[in-house]
Amino acid sequence: MLTLRGKPRDLGDGFRVARLLPQIEQRAVGPFVFFDYFGPVEFAPGKGIDVRPHPHIGLATVTYLFEGAQVHRDSLGSVQAIEPGDVNWMTAGRGIVHSERTGPEMRAAGHRMHGIQSWVGLPTKDQEVEPSFQHVGKADLPVKREGGVTLRMVTGEAFGLISPVKVFSPIFYADAQFEPGASLKMCDKHEERAVFMVAGTIEIDGEDYAPGDMAILGPGEDITIISKDGGRAMLLGGAPLDGERHLYWNFVSSSKERIEQAKADWKAMRFNLIPDDHDEFIPLPDAK
Repeated sequence: MLTLRGKPRDLGDGFRVARLLPQIEQRAVGPFVFFDYFGPVEFAPGKGIDVRPHPHIGLATVTYLFEGAQVHRDSLGSVQAIEPGDVNWMTAGRGIVHSERTGPEMRAAGHRMHGIQSWVGLPTKDQEVEPSFQHVGKADLPVKREGGVTLRMVTGEAFGLISPVKVFSPIFYADAQFEPGASLKMCDKHEERAVFMVAGTIEIDGEDYAPGDMAILGPGEDITIISKDGGRAMLLGGAPLDGERHLYWNFVSSSKERIEQAKADWKAMRFNLIPDDHDEFIPLPDAK
C-alpha cells in the first residue's frame, strides 16, 4: 500500500493547496487525474477566494466542500453557490472557462474554507463533448448509515449507492464519516481505489493515517478501514482511463497537439468568456 502526502501549490492570489495527484509515485487513481485539498483556512472579514477566470479542456472538475461556500461561474452562463455536502460537476469537454469566488455576504463576515477540488479525465470518445455543468445539493445525494459509518455518494456507484451526477466512466467518490470505534469494509468492485483522510485518524492494515494522507490500495486488496476517534475520509477510484493522458496547466488530453491548440486558443482569447466575470483572467503560465 502506497501513502501519498500533499505537495504545496499556490494557485495564485495567495490561495494555497496540497496536491495529492498527480505525483511521480502515482499519476492517477481510476479516472481521477488531479486532486487538490485545501484548508481548513480562516479568512478575515473582507478576505476570500478569488480564482479568476481560466479555461479547461478534456476533463470534468468536481468540487466538494466541508466548510465554507463559494460561487461558481462559467462561460455557459451558470452561476451556482456551493455549500458543504453539495457537489459541483463541470464537464469541460471541448472547452469551458470558469471562476470560483467567495460570495459577498460570506466575504464581509469572514469564514473558514475547507474542501477538495478534483479533476476526472474523460474517456477518449468524450474528450470533445459539449461543455456542461451539474449541481446536486446535499439533500439529493444518496446516504447510507450502517455500523457507525455514514456514507454519502458524491459521484458514481459503490456500497449499494448510486449518485445522480451524470458521469462518463466507472467511478466512485464517497464521503465517509465514522463514529468512534466504527469500521468499514472497502468496496472491491472498482479496479483502482484510494482513501483520503479529512479529519481524525483511521487505521488500515495496522497503519495509521492522519488528515491530508492518501492511501493507495493495491488491485483486489481486501481492506477494512477502522477509526478509533471518529474520523472522516473520502473514498475514491474507478476504472483507469483508456490510454495515456497529458496534463498541462488546466488542460488534459490524450493528444499533445490538442493541448498545444488549447494553449494557443487561450493566449488569443478564443475561448468563450464568462458573461458576468470577464474583466480579468489567469494568463497561460508561459505567457510573457
